[in-house]
Parts: sequence; structure tokens; C-alpha cells
Amino acid sequence: MELLSYVLTGFIFVVSIAYLYMRSRHSYWRDRGIPYVRGKTHLIMGHMEHFNTKHASYINQDLYRDLKSRGEAFGGMSFFLLPGLILVDPELIKTVLVKDFNVFHDRGVYNDAKADPLSAHLFAIEGQEWRLLRQKLTPTFTSGRMKQMFGTIQQVAEEFLRYMNDNCHREMEIKDVLARFTTDVIGTCAFGIECNSLKNPDSEFRKYGNKVFEQDTVLMMKFIFVTMFKGLAKRIGVKLTDDGVERFFMQVVRDTVEYRELNKVQRNDFMNLLLQIKNKGSLDEQNDTAKTEAGMTMNELAAQVFVFFLAGFETSSTTMNFCLYELAKNPDIQERLREEIERAIEENDGKVTYEMVMTNQYLDNVINETLRKYPPIESLTRVPTRDYTIPGTKHVIPKDTLITIPVYALHRDPEFYPDPNQFNPDRFLPDEVKQRHPYVFIPFGEGPRICIGLRFGLMQAKLGLITLLRNFRFSPSAQTPAEFEFDPKSFILSPTSGNYLKVDKI
Repeated sequence: MELLSYVLTGFIFVVSIAYLYMRSRHSYWRDRGIPYVRGKTHLIMGHMEHFNTKHASYINQDLYRDLKSRGEAFGGMSFFLLPGLILVDPELIKTVLVKDFNVFHDRGVYNDAKADPLSAHLFAIEGQEWRLLRQKLTPTFTSGRMKQMFGTIQQVAEEFLRYMNDNCHREMEIKDVLARFTTDVIGTCAFGIECNSLKNPDSEFRKYGNKVFEQDTVLMMKFIFVTMFKGLAKRIGVKLTDDGVERFFMQVVRDTVEYRELNKVQRNDFMNLLLQIKNKGSLDEQNDTAKTEAGMTMNELAAQVFVFFLAGFETSSTTMNFCLYELAKNPDIQERLREEIERAIEENDGKVTYEMVMTNQYLDNVINETLRKYPPIESLTRVPTRDYTIPGTKHVIPKDTLITIPVYALHRDPEFYPDPNQFNPDRFLPDEVKQRHPYVFIPFGEGPRICIGLRFGLMQAKLGLITLLRNFRFSPSAQTPAEFEFDPKSFILSPTSGNYLKVDKI
């Protein structure tokens, strides 16, 4: 009986210590006199209590609104048990992303090149390793390179049009069809492989591409663990990439590299450029001063192709999906865009060229308004590499604190975008843009870590939309939702339901 009493006393002591520790974590910012998000915090989840049932865009928007309503430029929050900071003021956001980039060059995203080789890609890696890789890869995404790839994407767009002509019904679920189109585009441009997702929706590329974005309970728990204990996670080799996904993409990359090097294959695609960097450290036409000492290993090359594929097919297809949804609900805007496209093509001798696609002002406005309402990545993250004093204050952000820039919340802020839920491309007329702070529209990020593939993503989305709008008219169906709900299990902004639209041939 006495032993039981000791055990019970010890248990209560340990639980009490654990409870007090967790509560202290949630009072971290208050104890330091720094503004913080008010309201109840979950003992373990902090402000992320509903992250498994509510998309992060909504959670961060609530935190942003709380701080904004009290006139705060920034504020502390609890990212599970970790103290985090959320930024509100656009000028402070500019400071973090650009002015003091030397302090905030890392995203704080978990990666482990040894245990999880596909995680060590440009989006995730940090410090000098990131700088060197970015330097190598930047020349592969110039407008000249995009122009070279344009013809390849056009071929896939023509196949897309044939598919739509053969298979379009009075009502279609357009979300999946668009994802198959962009899978075929990026498969061709990243791997030089015909994925045939349009003809075969069960293709391997589609299967494993989807699998990356599927989150189950085990993956969620791993994500929480690596976020809270990044150093320990690396020491024990925690892996976030699914084994089947890793095997598939590593094998495809190895087979493609071996075939091309053996047969001296040359193509206008990313793989061709990456092979030059792998073997020589830089592209063929770069002069000696631009060359770096080392190329890339097979694993490094595979990781870059992997992230190009994922970012290329998913973000572009969701952007096109949201755009068609809004155009279906706003037929006057859809008709005006169709007329602007036809006029531009007529003035370009009836040809759809890279320059015509990328310089159409109204198409730009429509795409930008889509990205405002539905930014693919709902927030950006940064971590300081040293203790950092916020300009104009005495408040110090400790080294390695996770900083969140709530893109979705900024894009839906009525101060910057009156009636933010209305779809209005004229918000992006030049005179309107000049009146806003430039850092309240950041769908691709900003500064030196701005999305390296934004030109490519915009090119394939614009060409896909031009192909569809010239040949089909879209309108809502009985199954079209009044508003989309975002899937809480998706890292990107993705709807929980399909996008059913009426499709009429023109």
C-alpha cells in the first residue's frame, strides 16, 4: 500500500511538472512583454488546436484578425508547444523577406538529405547550401528558357484540347481533368516522359503525385514531431516522404539520367538543364566565372526534379481550377477575357506565342485576382539565424523562432481589398496596384527566396486557360458550391470537393 502511495505521488508530481511546463510555453510572449494572440490556447496544440479539421488558412486568418483588430504590427502565438510569431504589418513583412534577408534566409522546413533524400530540395534546404543550389538553378528558369519549353507545353495543350473535345459532357468535374493536364505538362518538362494522365487517369505519375499530398494520422504526428524537435528528428533519421513515392521517383530519375547520358539525348526541358549542372556545375553557355566547383549528386538532382514536379502540377492545376470556378460564376468577366484573348491572337497573326501568352494584361489581371483569393501556399515561414530586434522596438525575436507571414489573410484583408470575397480583376489595373503596399500581394513569396518556378507555373496555367476559353464556355451546375471549403489535410489551398461545371463547346 505504501509503495502504491509513492508511485501515485510520483505520477502526480510528474504530471504536474509537465502541465506547468506546457502552460509556461503558452505564456512565453506575455512573460516577455511582447504582443500576443488573445484567447484560449490548447494545452498541447496551442493555437493549432483545430489544424486537423480546419485548414491552416482559416486558423492563421483568425490569428491575423485578432492582432490587426488591436493595431498590432506582429504578435506571438503558440505553434503547438513552440512559441511562434505572426506578422501583420506589410512593411515589417518586407523587412523580413527582403531588407534583412541575411537574417531570415531559412524557411524552417524539415529536411534530411541522408534519411529522406527527396526532402533536400531547393524549397527546404538552408544557409549556404541553399545559396549555392539557388545560384546553380536560377539560369534554368529565365524567360528565354521558358520560351524554349513553350512548344513542348503547346503539344500537351493540343492533346488536352483533343481530350476535352472527345470527353466533355454537359457537366464535368474539372478539377481532376486540370490536374491530369498539368501532370502531363510537368512530366514532359521535368522528366521528358509522356505521363499520359489525360488518357490514363490511373497513371503512375498521377498515383504517386497524389500520394505526396495525402496526409494520414501517422504523417501528421511525424510532422508535429519534426516541427517541435527538428534536431532530434535529424539525429534519429525521421522520414516524411512515403517509401513508395521515394522508390518511384528515384527509379524514374535514375532510368531517365542513364538513358539520356548513354544515348546523348538532348531536349528542351528541365532534365536536360539539370544534367548539365550535375556533370559540369553550371549550364553549358555560362562563362567560367559563373561556374561552381561541384555539380550535383544523383540524389540532389532527384530532389530538385521531385519538387519541380509537385509544385508544377498541383499549384498550377488548383489555380486554373479556382479561376474557372470564378469565371463560371462571373460570366461577364469570362466573356471579356475570351474577347481579350481572341483580340490578342488576331493581332499576333493568329498565333499563340510565348510573348502573347505572357503579356496579355487582362489575363494577367484575372490570374492575379485568382491568386489573391486563392494563394496556393496560404502562408510563408521564416526563421532568424540569430536573435533579432524588431525595428522601432526593443522586442527581440529569439534565434530559430518560427515566423509566419499569413498570405491568405493579407489577400483577404478588406483594408487592402474592399469586399475581399468579390472576384474583381480590375483590382490589378496599374493605377489600383500603385495605391496598395506591394507586400499585401505575395502569392509566390518575395525577395531572394521568391518561387523560382513562377514563370513556368504562370506559363502553363495561362496556356491551359487560353486553350479552354477559346473553345468552351463554362457556367455553374447544380453541384457547383456557393463557396469552396479548403481541405484541412492538404498543405496547399485545395478544395474539399470537386469542381462541377457546365461545359459548352463554342
